[in-house]
Amino acid sequence: MAAGTHAGGHGHAAMAIGSPAESEPTRTIEIRMAETEDGRMIFEPAVLDVSEGETVRLAITNTGALPHEFVMDTLPNVEEHKALMERFPEMEHDDPNAVHLEPGESGEILWTFAEAGTFQFACLIPGHYEAGMHGPLIVN
Repeated sequence: MAAGTHAGGHGHAAMAIGSPAESEPTRTIEIRMAETEDGRMIFEPAVLDVSEGETVRLAITNTGALPHEFVMDTLPNVEEHKALMERFPEMEHDDPNAVHLEPGESGEILWTFAEAGTFQFACLIPGHYEAGMHGPLIVN
């Protein structure tokens, strides 16, 4: 692992939110990351809703002027990761449940949501969460 890379202690095994897809996705969810004119930072859509056991392609595009990331996990894990990012803002990621994108870049996460529950997605670059860049990920 490269210096400054954070694997979150999860490895690539199953997490509470699920695991990297081992089969073809049944659908694609387009997600946009951006800033608004009034200084908020947003995800569109603001809420993600998937089904338990569903395999999804999350197609993520940064249409903003700043770097952003998409991280999905349990709320306690997101909060822990957020605190770590505040201490080490230049930290790079190698998490299967996250993607870091520069302005204009696109990426994807292929994921199987294993268990029902309410999880969270967020941008954990310092200041972005506070500017509104987070939302619920509901697995029914």
